[in-house]
Amino acid sequence: MKGHEPKMPRMEDILSLPVQDPPCAEFSAAHIKWEKVEGGRQGGDDIALIPFARVDDFVKGESSNAECPASFRIESRRKRSEGSISKPRVDGYLEYTLYWCSYGPEDYRDSESTMGDGSHTKPATGKGSRPGRRHMMRGCLCHFTVKRLYTRPFLALIIYNQRKHVDKTGAPCHGILDVDAVGTRAMYAPRISEELRQKVMSLLYIGISLDNIIQHHAEVVQGHGGPLNRDDLLTRNDVRNMERIVRNSSYKLHADDEFSVKMWVQRHQKHVFFFQDMSSTEPFILGIQTDWQLQQMIRYGHSGSVASHSTFGLKKLKYPLCTLLVFDSSQNAIPVAWIVASSFVTQDIHKWIGSLAERIRSKDPRWRPNAFLVDDPSFDISFIREAFQCRFLLCAWHVRRAWMRSLLKKCCNIDVQREMFKHLGWILYSTRSGPNADNAVEEFMQVYVDQCIFMDYFKRRWLPFIELWINSIRSLPVASTEPLAAIESYHLRLKSKLFDQQYANSYTRIDWLIHTLTTEFHSLYWLDQYSAETGYFTNIRDKSFLTNAWYQALLIPDVDVILDEQNLQLAKVISQTNRSLAYTIWNPGSEFALCDCPWSRQGNLCKHVIKVAILCKNRQVARPLLASQVYRQALLTLLQNPPDDPLVLEHAILRVSRLQQDIKGLEDLSNNGLLQPSPPEMNTQVGDSLLLFPHLH
Repeated sequence: MKGHEPKMPRMEDILSLPVQDPPCAEFSAAHIKWEKVEGGRQGGDDIALIPFARVDDFVKGESSNAECPASFRIESRRKRSEGSISKPRVDGYLEYTLYWCSYGPEDYRDSESTMGDGSHTKPATGKGSRPGRRHMMRGCLCHFTVKRLYTRPFLALIIYNQRKHVDKTGAPCHGILDVDAVGTRAMYAPRISEELRQKVMSLLYIGISLDNIIQHHAEVVQGHGGPLNRDDLLTRNDVRNMERIVRNSSYKLHADDEFSVKMWVQRHQKHVFFFQDMSSTEPFILGIQTDWQLQQMIRYGHSGSVASHSTFGLKKLKYPLCTLLVFDSSQNAIPVAWIVASSFVTQDIHKWIGSLAERIRSKDPRWRPNAFLVDDPSFDISFIREAFQCRFLLCAWHVRRAWMRSLLKKCCNIDVQREMFKHLGWILYSTRSGPNADNAVEEFMQVYVDQCIFMDYFKRRWLPFIELWINSIRSLPVASTEPLAAIESYHLRLKSKLFDQQYANSYTRIDWLIHTLTTEFHSLYWLDQYSAETGYFTNIRDKSFLTNAWYQALLIPDVDVILDEQNLQLAKVISQTNRSLAYTIWNPGSEFALCDCPWSRQGNLCKHVIKVAILCKNRQVARPLLASQVYRQALLTLLQNPPDDPLVLEHAILRVSRLQQDIKGLEDLSNNGLLQPSPPEMNTQVGDSLLLFPHLH
């Protein structure tokens, strides 16, 4: 009966509509439950509410219509500033965007044969003749409006004015339902996809020629049986247009660096997850993440690990660079976000970390990493914990690297180098100093007082911060050696790319740094992933990806490691290229092990040290790791001083219960090679501690 038909909502009721957030990465109108609005300017139109952060996902989903592939262009856009309206309408907007199918609204199908007689008329939209687009205009009326609501900035109201891809007669005008379009390009989307554009641009930035790109594309299309969509119809002209963009691109959009950066941000809004311009009270902060980086962060970061590589270029660049990394299946570190800030990134992490987490979870609400590796003890992990909801590991890779390189440079005696390096490990992990690290530092400086060059460096560069590092190692679990190699490999690659002498005059410009990162450097990582997944371009793949010490260590057979379990002062690893040569590793299994191979003698973490560490861990034969000794000492102190107050004891029981859960999670990380293991005797200590609280069993 008519009286029982559901009543259409009025426009003033839109805020009572449910906010729809489909779980798929991209979604279309078919994934949404639409409501028809009653009255007003939008009377009879379909409306729905979605998170504003997912508008791009909706546009991409609508463009992938199987029956009518399309490309929606922005026909018009208007913006308002907050506070500009005193009494906003319920559908009032901060941003208004009209999207129209690129096959309309003009229709040039009938005029193609008469173009030469000059009889065609100006389009009704007033947009002029749209140079270069006449051939694709087929009168399509499909369009929709997106309003970022003034009173709810996090919501977008979609008003679908015409959902069907039809012309003014109501007939299909492109796609497989249009009989006149069959066998022509009008069967497909009018433009190549963003994914193919990213692929071609990356290949061009790397230096692959136009002919090789066309040949490669033809092989790919032939491999899946011929053209299936617009991407498969890539032409030389398509590639030539992108080649022209690459050739004419310049980092210097304006002579003034500050204005140049603002212009870049304005042109690349979708790649910016946070921007704060410098003022008298606020520092400059720019957070960059491309669509491809976002995909990699979701793919490898979920149930994996995210690591920070902070304060790069502190001496040479205008502002230091912080990178967030994830680890792929070959243990390579992939940059998934860059943050450039005029202050130390650790001081203002609370400003941008939430925006990044929101960006990720708008694509995948279930995304959550297992661990976050921090390489700076001054990081306020409370903000990261709130944003990422994961465990934390301290990563001391650059401390180890800096000390090792300085010793190799400033100390000539290899035996003294080994002993000093081991002693520095004792200081950092407080294994010989107990609660007071000053005694260990004083002893170190007295024993090696004759090494005055290194001592001057140590006092100037590290002594002011040594207590901060020691306290952090006492309070946080420490990452194992394996991921340190991947982070170090990224560091070396970044240094090699950015600090090429030919760019020396550009170091002080932020626009140059942004341009280099998002073009050439970004393309190197894209190519590596593409080559690994498809097998194409392996001959030009950057070999530094294949020399990651963590990955190389996994290729060394166990039988090539000579380890005397009765004498753990040293171990030997047979060279994989020269079987008559064996490299010596001193202090094996420790975080401060040292190898005599050429790569290690340059101050790098080598595959031989990592292989021995993995073997010691698996066989449980090495002395307790320094980090494990810190953990053991903390538990022993707790066992020797149990609380007397019943209320305190009750809280302690709750803490131990949580500790059990944390240890289980840390064991998962250890199985993935990201966490240092506890030695065998630790299991006994933990078991004893749990016996103090029988209520937990």
